[in-house]
Parts: sequence; structure tokens; C-alpha cells
Amino acid sequence: MTHTVSSPRADTLLRRHKKPRRKPLLRLTPWLMLAPATAVLLVMTGYPLIRMAINSFQEYGKAQIFGAPPEWVGLKNYTDTLTDPTFWAVAGRSFALMAVLVIATMGLGILIALLMNKVGTFFRLLISIGLLLAWAMPPVSSVIVWGWIVDTKYGLLNWTLNTITGTDNWSGHSWLIDPLSFFAVLVVIITWMSVPFVAFTVYAGLTQVPEEVLEAAQLDGAGGIKRFFLVVLPYLKSILLVTAVLQMIWDLRVFTQVYTLQGLGGISSQTDVFGTYIFHLGSSNLGGAGAVSFIMVAMMLAISIYYVRKTVKDEEI
Repeated sequence: MTHTVSSPRADTLLRRHKKPRRKPLLRLTPWLMLAPATAVLLVMTGYPLIRMAINSFQEYGKAQIFGAPPEWVGLKNYTDTLTDPTFWAVAGRSFALMAVLVIATMGLGILIALLMNKVGTFFRLLISIGLLLAWAMPPVSSVIVWGWIVDTKYGLLNWTLNTITGTDNWSGHSWLIDPLSFFAVLVVIITWMSVPFVAFTVYAGLTQVPEEVLEAAQLDGAGGIKRFFLVVLPYLKSILLVTAVLQMIWDLRVFTQVYTLQGLGGISSQTDVFGTYIFHLGSSNLGGAGAVSFIMVAMMLAISIYYVRKTVKDEEI
């Protein structure tokens, strides 16, 4: 009888030989599944971005729109934009509007989420339905409804104020002709449409806070306010950060509500924000509009960089 003595090297080679190799098709399967979505994104998003980037370095005005060849001007559109007082006025209005909207939306959204967490099932369902109706309404329809409320001649707001004061002082009063009242109406409209997202997101986070931790804090003598800031808020920190960053980006990109409200009586030159300013500028100067668009994108990236860095650090921990 013969005995074969296998060496460790021979065993290793044997195991490597017997190890099933992954088929090339299996390695390509994830990429093949991603290919259709990637192609759609490249066509629908990539091409317009590239085209806009090219236009931002060209003289592309009305003459070029009607067939004249564009002229390469380098960074001229960017320097003209950054030295234009109108651009900085629009930027100031846009960031001021964003700040007010984020504060109002986050504050009201958190309060409604806390209310939903405290009330019973019936009232929670009632609040949810109301929030969903406000969230599901198309922006143009929402602005038109609110436009009827603040209408100069037949608006419900003017009629209510006349009824309360017992005078006709508010008859014919325009809430949209003055920039300050225009933005007040705009803040109400956008906040009304944005609060549901914040409320549902924060409420989902509240349901993940451990009840035993809250009960322990209550037994230690912590009141409702202390429990919120010392117990609940740390659990919601990441959720609130993501929600706030998203709201900042969305509020800087707002277009439909501003443009529709301008059509109902606002003065565009005094109420333009980034979205409407780019739209109006693009009707006569696509090169300048492209430059403003990329400057706006750079500003939004600067806003979100803190969130991106924090997310990367949290993943590394």
C-alpha cells in the first residue's frame, strides 16, 4: 500500500485550482443594469449641462439665436456677471428668501411633527391628509389659488381686512406690486407647500427615538423642553441636517412660484431671484444665462460641502 504525503504548497495550489471562477458576465451584470439609467441621465442632463457650459464661454445673444455663429469670449460672461450690480441684487434677494424660507419651513415642520407624535391616531391621520393635500397640489395651481386670495379687486384678504376694520381702506390694495409684500406672499405660499416634507421626515425620525430613554430622562426630572433638546434633538441631528440642506438648495432653485406670482402682478425687475433672473436673461443672452447658472451651482455646492464632508466622516467612523 502506498501513502501519498501532500505538502502545504500542493494543498494551496489544489484549492486555488478548484475555486470556482466568477463568470465575466456576472461581473458585468451590475454595469449592464445601470447602463439604461446612465444613458438617460447623460442624454437628459449631461448634454444640456455641457451645452450650457459651452454657451457660458461664448457670445450667444439674439443674433446667435437667429442663426449667427457664436463668438468665443472666454471668461467675459463670468466677469460681466460678477461685476453687474443687478446680479448681486438678485443674489441678495435669493439668499434672503432662502434664509426666511428655511427658518419658517423647518420651524413649522418640526412643530407639526411634534404635534403628530403626541396626538391620537384619528387626529394624526387628519393632519397627514391635510399635509398630503398641500404637498400634492401642483405649484402653479397653488400660486393661482393664493393669487385669488390676495387679488386687488376681488381678493378674500382685502375683503376680510375691510370687514374687520369696518372701512374700505383695503379696497383695491395690491399685495404684489410692492416687493416687500410680494415676498411676504411668496414666503407663505412656498412654506405652505414645503412644510409637509419636513413634517413627515421629522415625524419619521421621532418614531425612532427610544421610549425608554425618554422615560429615563423624565424620571430624572427633565421637562418637555429639556427632553427635546437633550434627548430628541441628538437623535434627529443627522435628519435635520439633511432636510435643512435640501431645503436650502430647493429654495435657491425656486422658479415656478416666483414666475407665476410675477405674472399675477409682481414687477420682475424688483422681485427676480436666481431662477427667474436666469430665465429672463436667457431670452436675450444665453451666454450670460449660462454663466449665472454655473455661478449659482457653485454657490449651492459651497452650501452643501459641510454636509458632504460630515457624511464622509461619519462613514469612515
